[in-house]
Formats: sequence, C-alpha cells, structure tokens
Amino acid sequence: MPHPSPTPARDGGRSTPVPPPAWDDVEPLPLGSAPVPAYGTGSLADLLPTLGAHLGVPGCDAAIPELAPVDRACVFLIDGLGWEQLKAHPDEAPFLSSLIASSRGGTGRPITAGYPATTATSLASVGTGLPPGAHGLPGYTVRDSATGELMNQLRWTPWTDPRAWQPYPTIFQRAHEAGVHTAQVSAPAFQSTPLTKIALSGGTFHGRLSGEDRMDLAAAQLAAGDRSLVYTYYSEVDGKGHRFGVDSDPWRDQLGYVDRLAQRLAEQLPPRSALYVTADHGMLDIPFDEQSRIDFDEDWELRAGVALLGGEGRARHVYAVPGAQGDVLAVWREVLGEQFWIASRDEAIDAGWFGPRIDERVYDRIGDVVAAAHDDVLIIASRTEPKESRMVGNHGSMTPAEQLVPLLEVRS
Repeated sequence: MPHPSPTPARDGGRSTPVPPPAWDDVEPLPLGSAPVPAYGTGSLADLLPTLGAHLGVPGCDAAIPELAPVDRACVFLIDGLGWEQLKAHPDEAPFLSSLIASSRGGTGRPITAGYPATTATSLASVGTGLPPGAHGLPGYTVRDSATGELMNQLRWTPWTDPRAWQPYPTIFQRAHEAGVHTAQVSAPAFQSTPLTKIALSGGTFHGRLSGEDRMDLAAAQLAAGDRSLVYTYYSEVDGKGHRFGVDSDPWRDQLGYVDRLAQRLAEQLPPRSALYVTADHGMLDIPFDEQSRIDFDEDWELRAGVALLGGEGRARHVYAVPGAQGDVLAVWREVLGEQFWIASRDEAIDAGWFGPRIDERVYDRIGDVVAAAHDDVLIIASRTEPKESRMVGNHGSMTPAEQLVPLLEVRS
C-alpha cells in the first residue's frame, strides 16, 4: 500500500528565533551545538524503510545507502544497548564487538536513535519509518491537548485511541500487504499493547518467554518466505541499566547473555539473509547528589508558571500556564542553560530535534519549553515521579552516550 503523505506540517518559517536575553553570570548553551539526530540518512527511522525498499515494498526508500539489498532481513533490537556502552565492554560481548568494524556496510559507524532517545519514541520510529514529529510520540510523557493531561506513551495511560494518536501504517503492515512474509517475535505480554499496535504490528506476532526461543523462532520465521521481514526484541539490558546502572554486574551479565542470543540467531540464518542488531537508545549513570539531580518538585523557581512537567529527566517537555511561556523559557535558561540545551517549542522544531517536519496534531504535544541534557544531570520530580527519580541509569537526550546506537550486520 502506498505510504500516505504526512499531515501538512506547520510553517517551518514561523519567525526568526529571538536570541535569549543575556545574563551577567550565565551563558546558555547555543542551540546550534546540539547534535541533531541523522534523520533521513542514518537514524532508526531510516532502517526499516531501507530494508523495505530492498524487499520491494512500495513507498519505501533506501535511506541508509551502506546497507546492501537482501531477500530476508531480521532486526534484533536490544533495549538500552548504546554504541558507546557496547564499545566499552568487548569482554562481555565478544560476538557483537566482533561485528563493529563491519557495521553499517563496513563503515564501522553507528546510527542515531532520534530525539528524545527513549523507548516509546524509538520503537515508533523503527516501526513506522517516521521521525517523532510525524509519528507523534515525541517523549516519555507528553500533553494530550484534547484532555490537558500528561499521556504516558510507553504505558499508554490515560487511555486514548491508539489509531487517532498514531494514524500511519507500520512498515510491517505495508510489507505484509506487499506479499513479504512478516513477523514479530517478542515477549507474549507485548502482543496486545497499544504501543505494539501502533508501532510494530503487521503480519504475525509470536510470543515466546525465553530469549533462546525467540532467537530460534525468529530464524524459522526468516526462512518461512522467499522475502521475509522479521523483528525480535529483548528488554532486560535496559531494565538492569535503569535499576543498577551501566557497568554494574547485573548489567554486564545481561550484556553477556544478549551477546550469546545474537550469536545463536546469527548461526541459524537461512540463505540470502541478513541480521541487523540495533538498539533504541544508549544510557548513562547519573550520581545521586543535589547538583546532578535537580528536583523540580522542590524548586520554586523552576515550578513558577509551569502547568505540567512532561518527558523524563534528561529530555523534558515543560508546559506553561497560558501567557507564561516567555517567562518560563527565560527562567529555565537562566537556571539550567549551562547544563541543558533549552529551547522554545518553535526553536526545537526549527532546529530539527524532532525531525524535518511536524504534523499539526503533534505540535502541541511538544512542550512550550524543551530541555535536553548536555551534562551528566537530571531534572527529577521526587514526589510526582518517585520511581523514575530513583533510576541509576538514564537516557533521553542528544549526547553520544544516549543517541548513538549500533547497526551491526551478519549476512548469510
């Protein structure tokens, strides 16, 4: 099925961004120094369209030119395994590390996740082949303009119609309609979630509890068609990173385990196949001190004029009380501008943080102020987000540790 054109975007030339006011003691980070994701040439949103183009799916473009065509493609997404973390742990991941030099068609280069570098956003980018400004999941939590409430796009609470929230077909759906054998192999609990439906549905879903069973079934599904597109997923590298930190013993154990899973799958590839190992984001540990964890719930200055705090610690959406947008932007720049890239909504859009275009329905989901961490620092909310505020490992922003993800390739 042809890929529908995105909803007309808002005018990209709304106005010339106004330079922030000068303060005697603060020089905010210039927005132009933020490393914008490589949308259109080397981001997660470009992977499945490239594979779809190789498989003859109408409307797909081969945006990552280093990847050679293949008849059967399997994507193994390891939640939370960033490029920098993989490179730092060759002993725990000998198989994956051995693939680095030949990654991305022999260039040895990673790809970028997209902003923010968080699971719901990245999985939607993978599955739809669209950047966040089009698919409409631009953060961990964002404001639903229809209700005025924060919507958690990972847990899908409070409930909203998934198809209204993200109306575009997935690459899997389009591949299935084009006659490609298409399957997802993941934990059974993910089969009926709204995020799966709007980001990863199409073809058949196969739920398997163990990682070994997923690898074996993914290989079998890959062999089931002359043209095949298969996706499989593993989550616990991310889970151990959040709870114990990157480089902790539990995290290292998970990395070793997933390395063996990837090798198990690679050794079962049928002829004319390629396995692509990637991730949704990287991660870094943040110290537990007041300088590194700035508590919004205890900071009257940051709270002034703010109606809702969305996003997550390293990638915040700040929704102002009507009429207070300019004041909130000025205060956040003054207080945090040396540690965060602080942008107004339109500045972040014009800078391309969420992709080259923004659908009309997505515009108000982005904060009036957007704060992306540059330093090793978080904006926590100890009372309203107690669980998230206690996480050791964190992600979301545009730093290399969070943004760069592997694209490792094995061909049969």
